[in-house]
This record gives sequence, C-alpha cells and structure tokens, in this order.
Amino acid sequence: MLVAACALMTLPALIPTGAAQAAPPFRAQVRVDQVGYASGASKRAYLMTSTARPGATFRVVDARGDIFYSSVVGADQGSWSGTYTHVYALDFNGVHRTGSFHVVASDGSMQVRSPVFRIATPAALYATAMANSLSFYQNERDGPDLISSALRSAPGHLNDEEAMTYLIPDVNSNGDFKGDLTSLGVSIDAAGGWWDAGDYLKFTETISYVVGMMETDVRDFPSQLGAGSATADYTAEAAFGLNWLENMWNDSTKTLYLQVGIGEGNSQIVGDHDIWRVPQVDDTYGGSSPEDRYIRNRPVFRAGAPGSLISPNLAGRLAADFALCYQLDRVTEPAEAAGCLKSAEDIFSLADTHPGRLQTAIPFDFYPEKEWRDDLEWGATELYDALSTGPVPASVPQTDATYYLRQAAHWARAYITGPYDAADSLNLYDVTGLAHFDLYRAIEHAGNPAGLEVTRTQLLGDIAKQLDKAAAQSAADPFGFGFPWDTFDTTSHGAGLVVMAAEYDQLTGTDTFARSGARWLGNILGANAWGTSLIVGDGTTFPDCMQHQVANLAGSLNGAGPVLAGAAVEGPNSFAATGLVAGMRPCPADGVDTFAPFNSATAVFQDNVQSWSTDEPALDLTAATPMAFAWQIDNDPSVP
Repeated sequence: MLVAACALMTLPALIPTGAAQAAPPFRAQVRVDQVGYASGASKRAYLMTSTARPGATFRVVDARGDIFYSSVVGADQGSWSGTYTHVYALDFNGVHRTGSFHVVASDGSMQVRSPVFRIATPAALYATAMANSLSFYQNERDGPDLISSALRSAPGHLNDEEAMTYLIPDVNSNGDFKGDLTSLGVSIDAAGGWWDAGDYLKFTETISYVVGMMETDVRDFPSQLGAGSATADYTAEAAFGLNWLENMWNDSTKTLYLQVGIGEGNSQIVGDHDIWRVPQVDDTYGGSSPEDRYIRNRPVFRAGAPGSLISPNLAGRLAADFALCYQLDRVTEPAEAAGCLKSAEDIFSLADTHPGRLQTAIPFDFYPEKEWRDDLEWGATELYDALSTGPVPASVPQTDATYYLRQAAHWARAYITGPYDAADSLNLYDVTGLAHFDLYRAIEHAGNPAGLEVTRTQLLGDIAKQLDKAAAQSAADPFGFGFPWDTFDTTSHGAGLVVMAAEYDQLTGTDTFARSGARWLGNILGANAWGTSLIVGDGTTFPDCMQHQVANLAGSLNGAGPVLAGAAVEGPNSFAATGLVAGMRPCPADGVDTFAPFNSATAVFQDNVQSWSTDEPALDLTAATPMAFAWQIDNDPSVP
C-alpha cells in the first residue's frame, strides 16, 4: 500500500511541462416529464450541458419528425454539478396538439433527444398512473384477502389472525432489544393491512395516514378515484385498510395496538429485516427453530394500557379515518358507519395533548414524527363534517358538530403558532395540506361563525406560507423543484406540494401555483437531473431494482414486467445506502450505477436493491400521488 501511494504521488512529475491537457468530453441530456403534459397546462423540459450553449435551439417533434414547435433555449437555470454546469429551460407552453413527441435540442456541434412523452387531456394522461397507484396497494396487501397478480401468488402471514399481544420492549436506535418479549396473554386478529414498505412490518402510524388519504380520494374525487372510476376505484382498498385499523383499536376496552412484527432481532431472535423472502413462507419459516418464532408468529405491540391516553398524532389521524368512514358509509351501511363514528369520538377524547415523544413505531427512529397538532386539526375537522351531514346516531357521546369545529380551529391555531408551522408540506409527518383545506371548507359550510380561534384567511395564509417556501426552494434549484433533492422522502414531498398548490388555487379561484404544481409533478416524473420517473411504471425510465422483497424475488429486474407499478420510491437523497441480505437477487446484475454521472456534490440517486435510502417504496410515499393526479383532472373536488 505504501509503494502504491508513492507511485501515485510521483505521477504529476511525469507529465512534460506545458503539455496539453485533454478537454473533458462534452455531455448533454434533455429531461422531460415522461408521463407527459396536459394539453392546456404549462410545459417545461430541461437541457443540461457540460459547457455553455446559450444559442442552442430546440424543437418538439412527433415520431415522423414533423416539427410542432421550435425556439431558442430559455434562460440558464444555473449549475447542477461539476459535470453538468448549465441547465436551460425549454418551454413549449403553446403546443396543444395531442400525441406522442420528443424534444430535440441542437446547435452546430450537438444534437440530443429526450425520451418520448405524450400531450393529452388530463383525464387521458393520468388514467394509467392512477390505476398503477391502486395496483401498488393491492400488491402490498397482507393476510387472506389476496388479490392475485403476476407478483403475488399466495397470501402471507395467515398466523396474524391469532396474533399474541405484547408490551412494547426497550430497543436501541436500530430496533434491537435484549432478552425476550413480555406477553399480555391476549390474542387479536391482526391479519390484513398493507406491508409498510419493502419489508413485511405493519404500523398503525403509516396505515392510518394512507387510509385517510384514500378515503379523501374516494369522497372528493369520485369520478377519478371512487365509484365513478372503472380502473382506479379506491373504495374497496380504503375499506380494506380501515378494517385492519378497526382490529387494531378495541373500542369496548379503549385499547390501541401499534405494530405487527419486529424489525431488527438480536443474537437469539430473528427479525423481519434479517431475512429476504416472499411473504407466504413466514407462517412456517424455520420449522420449530426458536430463533425464528417471531417470524412465524408475529408479535403485536400494545400502545398502552386499556383506557390510557393516546399519542396525539395517532389519535388525530385515527379519528379522521373513522370519521371519514362515517361520511362515506352512513347511507349505505348505517350500522357500520355508526360504529366508526363512535370510535372516532372515543379516540379523539383520549388524545394526549401534552405529549413527550410521540408514539410511531418500534423503534421510534423508523418514523421520527414530531408534529401532532395538525393531526388533531384533521381529526376534529372530519368529525365536524361527519356530524353536520345529517341525523346523528344516538350511540355517539358528542352530537354537537360545532364542538368539533371549535376543536379544529383551536388545533389549527396551535399549529400555526407552534414550533413547526409551515416547516413541512403534505406528507406523513404533516397533514395540514388536508386539514387546513377541509377546515376552510367546513368554516364556509358552517356560515363562517364568529368566535373561532382561526379564520379562513389565516388558514389560506398558512397554506400559502408552505407553498411560498417551496417556491423559494424552486428558485434556487436548476430544475425548479420545490423540495431539497438531498433530503429523505423527495418523491412524496413533491406529490404533496402538487396537491397543496391545487388546493390553494381552488380556494382562491386563481392559478397562482398552477405552473409550479405542474413543474413539481414533472420533476418526480422524469424532469430531473437523473432523467428517471420516481414512480414505477409511470414513464419510460423508472426504478428497476427497488429494495422490495416481492419486486426483487418475483418481479422483473429490467422494467420489462412484471413490475410493482405505482410504487413511489424514496427518491434522490444525500446518500445511497449499501448492505446485502442473504437471498437478494443482485440488481443491477452488472453492478453498474447508471445514474452516477448525474449526481451532484450533495444529491444522489441510485437504482440498486441495496439502496433503501433512494430506492425503497413505501405506503406513505405513494399515498399523495393518486390525489396529485386527480387534482390535475378535476380542480373542483366534491364538498363534504
């Protein structure tokens, strides 16, 4: 090693003084929204180059080469990386012709072509993407209610139907714990629900968020994501997720359960993350080996003793879920809906409004949520909407809708004046993108009553505050993205921003954020430095090598199919994780990182089964995408 180091140090002296250095090769790429552009919306692609090309031109051409638009490249948006030092905007807003196209950029010494994309009506453009999102959740189903597919041939974790409950163990930041678990001697039916991500754990934390998003989809966009859709009706899937939550909450004993399964084991116990397999093998995994006992018979962890206070993030989201259940089912299934409403009120009444560290998952570092006032705002708002829609069942403890309107306004005010106001955008960790929007409409529905702790103007201003931060971030990014590329959950934040932009414009009757929303959606669908859609199956280039066991073991590793269509991955991040688990199919097979040339000094994307930090899909990451697509089609959602 010392000899090699010395040899490297002497290399510069071997180059003759004044010898010409070879210029680095010229590089150029065109990046587009690979799903396409709505015919009436703004349209922007990007030319990224290694040297300045201010006089370059671009044209929009169809498959025959016919030119539909041509222009000089737009303004230089700034440097992306040491390799791609210039990014030019390519705007073609005036192209309304529907069809399939390429962008071709050229000058005297270069010609570079984009992937194919469509221009179409929003309904035609996003129909497949919305159906893909639904298929992701169907493939992520656990328990006996399997929907067979090219990826799923058998149900998994049937032993969850009689799962033993346990006290929450003490764990370190990796999820490892000492000794054994402490049984509570009570079994529950914890089957069903969706796996959390590429593993097989199930969390009340994430499923409660996803169910609320789906129920809102069904309520607000019935033609796109509800009963009016032939290909993307979320009604059954929302009910499937809600059924699991009903099993995790015992209303008669006021007991909440938090999690199914162990992430990391220890020297005596195998955990979910320690092995790589398809889900149907778990019920008999390891035969009678004691170290695999919690793979075969997965533990369910109780959040707290019966009747104890509930972490407010969970209380608020669960109250919203069950209140939305009542809104959706009160006419067709009145008895079931009445039970949902009572659960919603009971859970909300047990919210711990002076919490220490929130309860999320075991360990907490899996989902380190900090904000909770937004969840209580959301829960109270949906309870108001539930109680104000018609006759109220006699079984519920609180029948006055205005009580919950006041509660919603109180928690909205607490959020706006709290420590995390507008620190985030719509995603698992901040649901004001739903809560503020619905509360604004609820106050309007109630006739704008006096005496509430927050006004519609203040709610609208807080939505704008979050969007203005995104706009400022966009101005500093060559690709105009509203969220830092080097941060976790890039994809879901992008979709959440698209939703919030549409909400603001709908409430104000303007198109203030319409252009930004279209560009942010384009960013996660391929108009980014890496030229990849961050949602599987949406576009021409998308992740092939996700850290997802079923996709890796039963799916294609080259995008040809079957693929886990609709799965939104983490996206670009500050690092690409490494780490093999026995049984993984290597992907990419040749080990070549095709996206490495497009990384910057701070943001990287790697399509590799090992890189959970960029390439793992998850329930919460995907939840906002169908709603983002639906907003592009219908900018006037149903009023609850």
